Amino acid sequence: MSKEMINISLANPRGFCAGVERAILIVEKTLEKYGAPIYVHHEVVHNKFVIKGLKEKGVIFVESLKEIPKSSHVIFSAHGVSKAVVKESDKFNLISIDATCPLVTKVHREVNKLSNDKYTIIMIGHKGHPEVEGTMGQIEQNSLTSQIFLVESIEDVNKLKVSNPNKLSYVSQTTLSIDDTKKIIDALIVKYPLIVGPKSNDICYATQNRQEAVKRMIGKHDLVFVVGSKNSSNSNRLLDMVKDKDIDAVLIDDMTQFQSKWLKNKKNIGITAGASAPEVLVQDLIHEIKKITKVSISEIEGIQETTIFKLPKI
Repeated sequence: MSKEMINISLANPRGFCAGVERAILIVEKTLEKYGAPIYVHHEVVHNKFVIKGLKEKGVIFVESLKEIPKSSHVIFSAHGVSKAVVKESDKFNLISIDATCPLVTKVHREVNKLSNDKYTIIMIGHKGHPEVEGTMGQIEQNSLTSQIFLVESIEDVNKLKVSNPNKLSYVSQTTLSIDDTKKIIDALIVKYPLIVGPKSNDICYATQNRQEAVKRMIGKHDLVFVVGSKNSSNSNRLLDMVKDKDIDAVLIDDMTQFQSKWLKNKKNIGITAGASAPEVLVQDLIHEIKKITKVSISEIEGIQETTIFKLPKI
């Protein structure tokens, strides 16, 4: 064990958000009521540890509804699904339970209203992410009066061509970087001055709060650990924020991957966790560090989150 003391600062808020807690609880209560196996369309939340634990309880995660026996229960993940998936579920006589985060559902409602009002919609998000697929899938087929396009960058905005720039709106994925999204929105406004956006920011409160907590860490730490999985969008945005400031940062969700060399010459370490990462992983990480050196642990003050989302009928 090193004689050097390392100061560990814990970000607040960190870890599970209300939408993730709700989604996991929906799966657990469905298991309790109907017994295993229970099928979930896509990973209910993007965290390896959580998914492994649910699999051990009898949850089966599928990417296609064709993998599910007819008349079975199926849970839609927190990221939401397209209208086509809902229709396919009905076609296969599946009993669906919706674990979509209510803040994602809010964006779905926005898209449907805008489409009904004959707006062309620009979706700001990451191609291939299930939330983006679900939101864009609210418009089942582009037509002259109902269109949705995806942009991931300012370059995409520059290449964008729309038929009616006077009837244009934008929405965004809920787990993006606030700062990067603002740059894309600004570029859209410059190119399309009449474009309109949502009444309130689509990026969810939990994403914003965790990003603000990381901003408070920057400049005070020589290494920041982000506890989260590689396929977690909001965890990756936290990692990017730190790396963009030329500060060492590590994304970790499996403590068997922990490397002591990461701590070499480090005095002040920050730890945060993405919205789908449980607190137990943060404590496991601290335990690994304690094996190597003495530590002093402090909590950074942050916003107290009190949001609770109701469960659907199960």
